[in-house]
Amino acid sequence: MTSPPIALCWFRRDLRLHDHAALYHALKSGMPVHCLFVFDTDILDHLTNLADRRVEFIWESVAELKRALEDLGSTLHILHESACSIVPQFAKSMGASTVFCNRDYEPDAIVRDRDVATALQTHGIAFRTFKDQVIFECEEVLTATRKPFNVFTPYKNAWLKTLTDFHLRVYPTEHHFAALAQCTPAHLPGLETLGFVRSNLAELALPCGMSGAEQLFGDFRQRMADYHTRRDFPALKGVSYLSAHLRFGTLSIRTLAREAFYSGGPGPQTWLSELIWREFYQMLLYHYPYVVAHAFKPRFDDLQWNNDPAWFAAWQSGQTGYPLVDAGMRQLARSGYMHNRLRMVTAAFLVKDLQIDWRWGERHFAEQLIDFDLAANNGGWQWSASTGCDAQPWFRIFNPVTQSEKFDPDGRFIRRYVPELANCPADFIHSPWKLPLADQQQLGIVIGKNYPAPLIDHATARAMTLARYKSVA
Repeated sequence: MTSPPIALCWFRRDLRLHDHAALYHALKSGMPVHCLFVFDTDILDHLTNLADRRVEFIWESVAELKRALEDLGSTLHILHESACSIVPQFAKSMGASTVFCNRDYEPDAIVRDRDVATALQTHGIAFRTFKDQVIFECEEVLTATRKPFNVFTPYKNAWLKTLTDFHLRVYPTEHHFAALAQCTPAHLPGLETLGFVRSNLAELALPCGMSGAEQLFGDFRQRMADYHTRRDFPALKGVSYLSAHLRFGTLSIRTLAREAFYSGGPGPQTWLSELIWREFYQMLLYHYPYVVAHAFKPRFDDLQWNNDPAWFAAWQSGQTGYPLVDAGMRQLARSGYMHNRLRMVTAAFLVKDLQIDWRWGERHFAEQLIDFDLAANNGGWQWSASTGCDAQPWFRIFNPVTQSEKFDPDGRFIRRYVPELANCPADFIHSPWKLPLADQQQLGIVIGKNYPAPLIDHATARAMTLARYKSVA
C-alpha cells in the first residue's frame, strides 16, 4: 500500500514558526508537514574560526525551533551535510511530494536552490519557493523603464508608493499547526559534532532564537520613537539590536516593517528607511552579482591600494591610535557586533586613511559579525569606499577625530572599549596624542607606550587618498 504524500518545509534563514510564508503554504497544502534544517557543510567547511558566534547563534536558534515544534507534537529534522545533495535524498526517503522553502537572493543560494530543484525533479518532487525575507523582491520595485534603481532615495520613494496593507499582512501559521506531522523528537547534533566549540555568545547581551527576538523587539518598541535622535551615538541604547535576528529570520520582516510603518513619527520612519536600505542592497546584489568581488563602479577597480599588512593588523586589533576607530574594532572582536555608525567610521578609516582595499575589510567583517549579511556588508563597505551604488562621494572623507567628537562627545564609548584611556581628560579623549607629555606620564597613558601613536596623520592621508581617487574618477 502506497503511503500518503507529505510536505517538507525546509528552514534556512527563517528560524521561526510564526508569520512564515513557506511554512504557512506547506500547512495549507493538505498534506502532513515535516520540518527540516540542514547545517550545510558547503558553508560551514569554509569557516576557519572554531568558536564562531554566528554558528552558535544559529545552533541555539535551531534548538529553540526544535523544542517549539516538539511542544506541538512534531519535530525538526536536522541534518549535517551538503544541502545540495542531502535535501533531495531526504525528501525522497520521507516520501515527500513537495518541498517548501523561502527564497534566498544571494548568488550562491540561487545556485544551490537551482541544483536542489533539478535533483528533486528527477525524483518527481515539486520545489515551491516563497517570498519571505523581504517586503519586496528584487524585480518588484524598479524604475519606470523596468531597470534597477541605482540611487537609494528614488528607490525608497517607489518602495513606499508600492507598499499596501497586503504586503505587511501576517501569515497566520498558528491557525494550522494541526497539519504538522506528529513524530518523535529528532536528534540535534552538538556544536562539537559540527566541528565548532562554544564562543563567548552566552556572555553577551544577545538572546537567541524566537524568544530572544521577541524580547529585543519588545524592548525596542518602547524606544523606537527616539531612534532618529539616538541611533548615531554608540554609548547610548539607541538602536534595535535586532540585526542578527533579522539576518536569521527569528522574527519576520513584516512584523518589523508593519510596526515602523503604522507607528508614524520620525523615529519609526527613520528605522523603516534602514529596513528599506536592506532591501536596496539585496536588490543590487541580485541584479549586479559582480559586486561580490568588484567595485559597483568599475573605474574604481583601478584604484592602487597601500595594503600594508602591519597597518591592517593594527586596524583589526584596535591599535590604530585613533580612539573611536579602536573602540569600534574592539567591540567587534569582543562581541561580534559593531554599532552602525562605527561600521562607517572604521571602514572609512581603513580605506581612506590607511588606503587599504575595501575587500580586506569586508572579509574581516564577514568573519566577525554575527549579523553578517552579504548584501548589507558589501553595500556598506562599497558605500564607505565610494566604489558602490549611491555611495559616499569619493571626495568626502570622514575625519576620525571629528566623528569621535560628534558621536561620542564625552568619550563614554571609548572608555568602555579602550580602558587604557579611562583616565584621559575629556578634552583629549578624541586625540590623546595632544595631551602634554607630563600629563601623559602622570595619568599612565604615555602615547607610544600605554596606547599607540596614530598610524598616520589624517590630513596627510586625506591628501593622498584624494589624489588616488582623482586619478581614476
